[in-house]
Amino acid sequence: MRALNNADFLTLWETGHRLHPLDRGLLAIRASLPEVPSGRVADEPVADWPLGRRNRALAELRTLYFGPRLEGWTACSQCGEKLEFEVDCRTLAETYDETSSQTIAVQGSTFRLPTSRDLARIAEETDPKQAALLLLQNCTIDHAASKAAVWSESEIEEVSEEMARADPLAEIALGFECPVCQHTSEEVLNLPSFLWAEIETRAKRLLLEIHALASSYGWAESAILAMSDARRATYLQMVQA
Repeated sequence: MRALNNADFLTLWETGHRLHPLDRGLLAIRASLPEVPSGRVADEPVADWPLGRRNRALAELRTLYFGPRLEGWTACSQCGEKLEFEVDCRTLAETYDETSSQTIAVQGSTFRLPTSRDLARIAEETDPKQAALLLLQNCTIDHAASKAAVWSESEIEEVSEEMARADPLAEIALGFECPVCQHTSEEVLNLPSFLWAEIETRAKRLLLEIHALASSYGWAESAILAMSDARRATYLQMVQA
């Protein structure tokens, strides 16, 4: 991954702030990938990466730009108590195994691992069971398995479990126990949305800093963004004083 400068961050935010949350995560990864040398064939599109590989890249980006310690909170579904959590993004990234198989076989049928493109295809489906069925249909490799329309819930569950074992980082589940009512629950960490919220916060802070310095000194946006963070912060302190 390559580091983005402040101008890159603003361009990233401006490009992605109206996109679907799935696309924002992919945009952040693409913007931070090393440039492909001329004449070399680029890797497959990020949208076609298995979800675990995508999440590893997002965890690496989070570490690079905001540090490894990701902190957040959720509310207990029973009593509403605030439940805090902390995740080490370095540990997340290390759990992805590049050598693992990209396909699974269940009851004579072969499936590839789900990708962001597959999630986009079912994003508008409100029925969880139908969404799971459509996902399996999208991921079917051998079309002899097109009996998907009559698969039982247990068969769909079996395929889902095998996919989870093959790509454990595809879904980042966090366990909680409420200290007030002792209710236990599990929630999925939406890493693309979490990272984008931090990117947006940083971009808007940069815009406020640009506004303050441009208003006081008449400097161009490019000149302000070219400053080091320490120099810009010092000028802001003088403006605020």
